[in-house]
Amino acid sequence: MADLTNESNEIILGAVSPESLSDAISERYLTYALSTIMHRALPDARDGLKPVHRRILYAMRGLKLDATGSFRKCAKIVGEVMGNFHPHGDKAIYDALARLAQDFSVRYPLVDGQGNFGNIDGDNPAAQRYTEARLTKVSEFLLEGLSEDCVNFRDNYDGSEREPVVLPSGFPQLLANGSSGIAVGMATNIPPHNLHELSDALILLIKKPSASVKELVEIIPGPDFPTGGVIVDEQAAILENYESGRGSFRIRAKYEVEQLLRGSWQIVVTEIPYQIQKSKLVEKIAELINEKKITGLIDIRDESDERIRLVLEPRVKTIDPTVLMENLFRNSDLETKFALNMNVLIDGCTPKVCTLRETLLSFLNHRRDVLLRRSKFRLKNIDLRLEILEGNLIAFVNLDRVIEIIRTEDEPKIQLMSEFDLTERQSEAILNLRLRSLRKLEEIELTRERDILLVERFNLEDLIENDKLQWKELITQMKELKNKFGSSTKEGARRTNFGKRPNLDSLNMDSVIEKEPVTIIFSDMGWIRAMRGHVALDSNLKFRDGDKGNIIFHAFSTDKILAIGSNGRCYTLLASALPGGRGLGEPIRIVIELPNDSDIVTLMLSKPGEKVLVASNKGNGFIILHEDLQAQTRNGKQILNLKSDEKLSVCTPVDGDYVASLGENGKLVVFPVTELPVMSRGKGVRLQKFKIGGLSDAKVFNSSIGLSWRMTGGKTRIETNILEWRGNRATSGRNPPYGFPKSKKF
Repeated sequence: MADLTNESNEIILGAVSPESLSDAISERYLTYALSTIMHRALPDARDGLKPVHRRILYAMRGLKLDATGSFRKCAKIVGEVMGNFHPHGDKAIYDALARLAQDFSVRYPLVDGQGNFGNIDGDNPAAQRYTEARLTKVSEFLLEGLSEDCVNFRDNYDGSEREPVVLPSGFPQLLANGSSGIAVGMATNIPPHNLHELSDALILLIKKPSASVKELVEIIPGPDFPTGGVIVDEQAAILENYESGRGSFRIRAKYEVEQLLRGSWQIVVTEIPYQIQKSKLVEKIAELINEKKITGLIDIRDESDERIRLVLEPRVKTIDPTVLMENLFRNSDLETKFALNMNVLIDGCTPKVCTLRETLLSFLNHRRDVLLRRSKFRLKNIDLRLEILEGNLIAFVNLDRVIEIIRTEDEPKIQLMSEFDLTERQSEAILNLRLRSLRKLEEIELTRERDILLVERFNLEDLIENDKLQWKELITQMKELKNKFGSSTKEGARRTNFGKRPNLDSLNMDSVIEKEPVTIIFSDMGWIRAMRGHVALDSNLKFRDGDKGNIIFHAFSTDKILAIGSNGRCYTLLASALPGGRGLGEPIRIVIELPNDSDIVTLMLSKPGEKVLVASNKGNGFIILHEDLQAQTRNGKQILNLKSDEKLSVCTPVDGDYVASLGENGKLVVFPVTELPVMSRGKGVRLQKFKIGGLSDAKVFNSSIGLSWRMTGGKTRIETNILEWRGNRATSGRNPPYGFPKSKKF
């Protein structure tokens, strides 16, 4: 151990370098992040594999588990991988191994499993001591040429073994089987594709290097999931996904309508979206039926064996099957989105979100490098063999003298080298010749072998020097892949089809919902529920401790509820989908994606044709139709554009000819409603001018009836003479009538 003291036994300053805590943490976190990104989470663009998958295949190759060979216990394989290459725990290795054998998870399985490797219901594989595995023909393509110096090797974790940095990958694994993973600060999610289409796209890219993503998408229309399904995205959206490397694919279950006796029918789901567990899907649909969120169904049965068969029984035969399925697609995992994020390691070291074209080029460039390295390796071996053959032929020509030298000379090797001008390797080969090889026929065979090798050598030299021949050879390899795994084979036929979503405007989506009266209850603390029946609005309702009713109104189960948020967005709720009234409801933030810094301003029934006035606390607003308020997603729809310090504060029905605007400064102005524009979205116009504060409240009223407001005692006052407060929009206004509430609210 180094001595850190001087002659005076004093500690030498600087023996330990000082380092700030932030720098130390940053350096170590960066090291961890890079390790996670490069050695665990992201696949290599060249072979499409993560380190754990690459090590599994390499270890199985070392165990000689060929596609035509025998099976070995998975426990043996896992132990081999963990002991020699991947010291991260047997569970992680076995989970990765099992997934490679699941035909519902991997489009082209890399492992041939024997035993229970799990199922689409979500059941886990059996213990590794009970299952067996071997490689598939696809894996053999990935490993082909590994012993021919076509890729680099590196030391394993303890330096006792060598492992490949990347596999030769004669199979486009990255796009054919896809990949998924989560790293530090980044992730990847690549769907599987059809090999036949990939091969055609690769051939096109070889013949036309300038081919665009659009041209490639004409050959590869979209992913090909192992569980089938139907992709319902527009072609333009799919093209955008592949051009950017990010996006999503909308997948639907495939179904058919089976006709029964006496005009009855049932829906049979034969394919479900990728990565959806069938058992949980059935449970979810059954839950929707029990909660009467899908009233058009009466039962669901799982009649699956090796093939998916989910039977959906309608409540009545008069329901439109398309409408029923559209409701199911909305409310269950019969329709899902597969997020696309083609984040891969370029050359094994640089993370990058690649386009479709870039991923295909990475594979082609890698295959070209492998081809060149294999060719050079073969050329080297041919030269060594030709050297031996030339020496053997010299020995046959001078056989008697060679025998004499071997019998009489003390150093026959040196004598042979000097007398016949042989190399050391040639002399050694002659001395190792067997007696039975010293026949005339063997000489003929050696001559024939030499001539064949000379032709092969010439072709290899030509291949190495000629780019066109290299790309031609790669085209031949792609065609070979198509023949073995293409659409002409049972496994290679496309499984995922393409379709279009029906026009929802032309469908009566309420036909599957039983119309019944409900009472919508929204509390001060933001809890919402729908009680069955039209209960009295002033009845004694139950709420949580410290909570009370805020907005209560009557509706029907077929109605749509509009929720206006202070963030300027409108959210659409289905009355039939709201929690029942037996409990205390659910927070509305669970039902919709309402930010934590925003609140609900008001709730109202959606009544097509009617209008509302929306305005911000700064006094900007406009009139909008109910049709323009409806949103299609949980995120809502932006209707009022707001600045950072602005929020939507007023939403009131337009049921009159005049607008009354009241400021926080206590000023009131009344102007015709015609001065406000009707818009579908925007900032609007100024309702009132304020020296201090902003807008407190606004109301639309009928001038023939008068302006009304609620007094402190609960009574309503109506002011019919409004001439004193008449003015133009965007003016300051005057003090309100005597007795107006101090809350400055109508």
